[in-house]
Amino acid sequence: MAVEGDKYRSYLVGEGEKDTQWRHGAPPTYDLVNKLFEEGRTTARSLEETVQNAIKTWEMELSHKTRLGDFKSINPAKFKFFVNGRKGLTGEETLALGSYNALLQTSLPPEFQYYKADAETFESSHDVFRMAFPRGFAWEVLRVYSGPPAIAFKYRHWGYMEGPYKGHAPTGELVEFTGVAVLKVDEQLRAEEVEIYYDPGELFAGLLKGEVISGVDSVDTTASKLQPCPFLKADP
Repeated sequence: MAVEGDKYRSYLVGEGEKDTQWRHGAPPTYDLVNKLFEEGRTTARSLEETVQNAIKTWEMELSHKTRLGDFKSINPAKFKFFVNGRKGLTGEETLALGSYNALLQTSLPPEFQYYKADAETFESSHDVFRMAFPRGFAWEVLRVYSGPPAIAFKYRHWGYMEGPYKGHAPTGELVEFTGVAVLKVDEQLRAEEVEIYYDPGELFAGLLKGEVISGVDSVDTTASKLQPCPFLKADP
């Protein structure tokens, strides 16, 4: 259960965080995205809520704590992050990249890359999506299929594109996608592995619907009009 400071995330405040190094100097607040979540969530079961809050806590630590040693939601010595069959990232590698860059890495040809993780920094990657989703990008667990130590679940991510995305004008429309994941935990319920599968095409289909803004660099979508984009191709 989340401690004082946020209903859905632990390890934000309290004695255990007195020496934590925060990326922006202080713990974050989640009022806007919590409101979006509460307005748009579709489940409220206790098991799903428990897994959901554990992942939200991990994402908070990844986005806002600068030292892996301050993370309490993972086992730093064993942690690995896998996305769509790619090679696993260590905790330090994931922290250096940031959540968006880790999730959107690809070895697809440049003409199919609607987001170029190699060209983004930790901060710029977050700026891109904060701009596109000014009220936040909410996340919920839809269904849990198995309990610990290997917790398999289905999730949903959603937000409203009320800001521009890389030269594409805001649409104001709902952008969402679903995926499946396996969270492997130790005896203290700290994450040792997070394995995620989803289709980035569901995300970019919404982000690229807006008209191209004149004079602003935009993503080249010409190739996608010629043939289907193989977003689910797993990297070697």
